[in-house]
Amino acid sequence: MWWFQQGLSFLPSALVIWTAAAFIFSYITAITLHHVDPVLPYISDTGTVAPEKCLFGAMLNIAAVLCIATIYVRYKQVHALNPEESRIIKLNKAGLVLGLLSCLGLSIVANFQKTTFFAVHVCGAVLTFGIGSLYMFVQTILSYQMQPKIHGKQVFWIRLLLVIWCGVSAFSMLTCSSLLYSGSFGTDIVQKLHWNPEDNGYVLHMITTAAEWSMSLSFFGFFLTYIRDFQKISLRVEATLHGLTLYDTAPCPINNERTRLLSRDV
Repeated sequence: MWWFQQGLSFLPSALVIWTAAAFIFSYITAITLHHVDPVLPYISDTGTVAPEKCLFGAMLNIAAVLCIATIYVRYKQVHALNPEESRIIKLNKAGLVLGLLSCLGLSIVANFQKTTFFAVHVCGAVLTFGIGSLYMFVQTILSYQMQPKIHGKQVFWIRLLLVIWCGVSAFSMLTCSSLLYSGSFGTDIVQKLHWNPEDNGYVLHMITTAAEWSMSLSFFGFFLTYIRDFQKISLRVEATLHGLTLYDTAPCPINNERTRLLSRDV
């Protein structure tokens, strides 16, 4: 059996591969059509102008669905492993809410371009990266709380390093972007897709974009750490019959019979 056939390990793998493909394909299209500069554009800038914005939006919407599935499976796994630990239960629920909000932000970023709906786009970015960083932090705490009985120390340290990486990138991006969009460098920066080294704010722009790409890589690395965990879990969907037909309201004589719709080996 291949590694991606074990349990649900294909979910985080598909999430990372698909999201990376969305970034790469939109970047290549934007560069080919000379819509952005080839050196460190904003990720959002590569999905601002047609036709790449159509590709960017469609692929990131699918990525958001994959992310929801991955976050939900992680929630169910932690819940199954710690049914009576109140602290872990609370952290797990908090992680689920934070993760779903981050997925909502990803969809908002995909569908509301920076040059068209700047305020909405920024809100989506805050949900994606800001709330997403908190999700990573909560999951790292869970990894710490569940060691050494359930989680190994190696996984915890890897996730902690990724969270620190994400935090440093987030701080750099927030600081430099706040200075860049403070108004000191002009009012047309929001619409600006091409930058020259002689432009005011060029250094801040480059640091901000580098931090954004760096933060995205830390997210990719974090979700890849789920692969080994997801190899040990499977979910099953079942249907319960409550009537002989869709029009029959009388109790069904086979009320307890269940038809398996989807199953995977545990």
